[in-house]
Amino acid sequence: MTTTGIILLAVIAGLILLLVSVYNKLVALKNRFQNSFAQIDVQLKRRYDLIPNLVETAKEYIRHERDTLEAVISARNEAAAGLKAIGGNPANSGGMAQLMGAEGALAGALGRLNVVMEAYPELKANENMMQLTEELSSTENRIAFARQAYNDSVMDYNTYRQSFPAIVLAGAFGHREDATLLEFENREVLEDAPKISF
Repeated sequence: MTTTGIILLAVIAGLILLLVSVYNKLVALKNRFQNSFAQIDVQLKRRYDLIPNLVETAKEYIRHERDTLEAVISARNEAAAGLKAIGGNPANSGGMAQLMGAEGALAGALGRLNVVMEAYPELKANENMMQLTEELSSTENRIAFARQAYNDSVMDYNTYRQSFPAIVLAGAFGHREDATLLEFENREVLEDAPKISF
């Protein structure tokens, strides 16, 4: 074998190693952000399960605020539908947009419920209500941490996918689009809503 043949084989072997390396890193980063989203999924479902209990407990005290209570349940159902639309696939940008919008609406509805409940001291003193709001607050904190981990994973994936040589090869490996960050549309309301305190 000639020197040229050896060099050609070394170049081909190097290219194959590069392709394998880029492919494996893209897969690893995609799996990481999908796993991060699975953590958000768990916490959102936990929150969606807590909200009907919160509303049911509040109903006993604030019967004449029926519209507010119904708005919370409706927003919760829309958010749950948004989460279901993603189908466990955070790369679904349309589903992610639907979830973000629904989460913003839910945060607004919870914020309005919080304002209404502030006017009822006997509700704030209810043991069930205190426990539910503590669990909801804890869940909101978990969602925030999980969302941060997810967004960090998405940034790692997108940065690598957009870098050379991955940008040249990503499309051929089925990684054609950037992953979507999870950002809630109504930030002001969202920042206020989780602070449910009784």
